Amino acid sequence: MCALLKRTLYVPYLLLCLFRDTIVTDSGRYLNTGARSATPALTAMGRLLRPCAIACVKNARYSSSCPFSKRQRSQMAPTAELNEEVFTNAKPYSQVPGPKPIPILGNTWRMVPVIGQFDISEFAKVTKMFMEKYGRIVRLGGLIGRPDLLFVYDADEIERMYRREGPTPFRPAMPCLVKYKSEVRKDFFGELPGVVGVHGEQWRAFRSKVQRPILQPQTVKKYVTPIELVTLDFIKYMEDARDEHGDLPAEFDNDIHRWSLECIGRVALDVRLGCLSSRLSSDSEPQRIIDAAKYALRNVAVLELKAPYWRYFPTPLWTKYVNNMNFFVELCSKYINEALERLKTKKVTSENDLSLLERVLKSEGDPKIATIMALDLILVGIDTISMAVCSILYQASLRLKQQDKMAEEIKRVFPDPDKPITYADLDKLHYTKAFVREVFRMYSTVIGNGRTLQEDDVICGYHIPKGVQVVFPTIVTGNMEQFVSDPEEFKPERWLESDGRLHPFASLPYGFGARICLGRRFADLEIQVLLAKLLRRYRLEYHHEPLDYAVTFMYAPDGPLRLRMVER
Repeated sequence: MCALLKRTLYVPYLLLCLFRDTIVTDSGRYLNTGARSATPALTAMGRLLRPCAIACVKNARYSSSCPFSKRQRSQMAPTAELNEEVFTNAKPYSQVPGPKPIPILGNTWRMVPVIGQFDISEFAKVTKMFMEKYGRIVRLGGLIGRPDLLFVYDADEIERMYRREGPTPFRPAMPCLVKYKSEVRKDFFGELPGVVGVHGEQWRAFRSKVQRPILQPQTVKKYVTPIELVTLDFIKYMEDARDEHGDLPAEFDNDIHRWSLECIGRVALDVRLGCLSSRLSSDSEPQRIIDAAKYALRNVAVLELKAPYWRYFPTPLWTKYVNNMNFFVELCSKYINEALERLKTKKVTSENDLSLLERVLKSEGDPKIATIMALDLILVGIDTISMAVCSILYQASLRLKQQDKMAEEIKRVFPDPDKPITYADLDKLHYTKAFVREVFRMYSTVIGNGRTLQEDDVICGYHIPKGVQVVFPTIVTGNMEQFVSDPEEFKPERWLESDGRLHPFASLPYGFGARICLGRRFADLEIQVLLAKLLRRYRLEYHHEPLDYAVTFMYAPDGPLRLRMVER
């Protein structure tokens, strides 16, 4: 029984979902959360499974593969029903505080160049300003061609909304990408639009086809060695790119994108694309894929908030966006088709030998599903992973004490720097993983997540109507004293200790629930392998002007990332 529970309830907060109203504390005590009573069946099951549950919590807490199990557990009732009395007592939506729209231009003018107040690249600061000026809930209405944005700065409310959502939650859409997939290139995507920018039953149907192959642990484990080989080539490239002081070039962030694409190509296409060649030119196909993916994602905010007029007529920016996406789809399709042809002649002796593409093909038998899955992985994966790595390496170069602590841990796990990495070894890098998590908390690469309400709700005491887009600004909530002890202190140890406040929904770098990031295990794998190989041999330093953070599509250091590599 304990073995079964350990597999199914490994993450401690899932016990909350099992017992509904009761949570197990670290000491084995049970606390009533104040929620409505559990059903008799659940209560009986709770009594039956308590001894095993306590054992599983303790084992999970101290297991080498679960370094973050000591996080604070919420003691609220996330599944509590909203009844008529709750709606009756709620304040009207019109009273939600926020910037007041003006006639005709609404609030869209605030994002317009020259006359506007907000710069898209500064939107992380804007979201913090909203909270400081208006409070824990802020309405940004009057946006031309799009629903209101509702910013919620309350981790308890965020948890409640996440836990109550159904099997097909609606994330605030990227209408420009939706229009491209569903209208402009319906001939290509048809009824298989993928998982990026897609919602409802279409999203659920496609994700169910690819989720199991992508998230199977044996699939991820298969790529430890391939990602390590790519990373070793990248470190060799970095060594050759240094100047006489040991500093990396000003365009090093683009080199990180090349490493990221090479990793994704190895995972999604079963091929090395040659992105790390020193002879790679600016008009090479890999570099053009990088540029196209950057353009596609980094212009989403501009199209949606600053220049939404493409909804009514084809603006120059929209036309360029469509042409860019067409190029991206055609070029990636070429590599995907080549990969599919190679697979036809490849001999596989064991299911453990199957690559990600092969697993999808084997389970679904439709090459188009594999093609669109690979497209989505490449489109979203390149810039997100690259910008996250830029932030992690930059923070490591500024925080030498914590970097040295990571290096000591890496040396203990890998006493022989030339020994190949295993998945089990990566599980032992507790402090290194905590460092990454702390970077994501303080400098959240994704400044926020959110949902489009599918029914009326009561949030922070206000009646919020269906259709409003609710934003969860983790870049702010992860740095709020209310939810995190001493949030201004960079302290990776907080993820490994039980002391202090650390609300589990204040910082969610990969989201939560049904729409949690599909590629998160591969992203973690790439980041951990890079840190393990790089910090084992080199100390990273930074000797130039401090870099500010800015929003492109992601939130990351803005400027030349001229890190210095010093041999240990």
